[in-house]
Amino acid sequence: KLKEQVIETRKKKLEADYLNTLANMNSLAPTYREQGRAAEAEKLNVEVIEICKKKLGTDHPDTLFSLNNLAFI
Repeated sequence: KLKEQVIETRKKKLEADYLNTLANMNSLAPTYREQGRAAEAEKLNVEVIEICKKKLGTDHPDTLFSLNNLAFI
């Protein structure tokens, strides 16, 4: 719950594509997966991947890390 609150606050204050916001979103997705919330984890990972691709490019380590997270869902 706390991670969700942090992400929502960051999105409002810093925008969703801010790198720290993306990092928080990336860390929340595995938490969702571990809680059995695979659909939410997948949705969040896809959102992060799309933002990373636009902001950082497809070959950036953060984009690749996000893709890796999605593969584990």
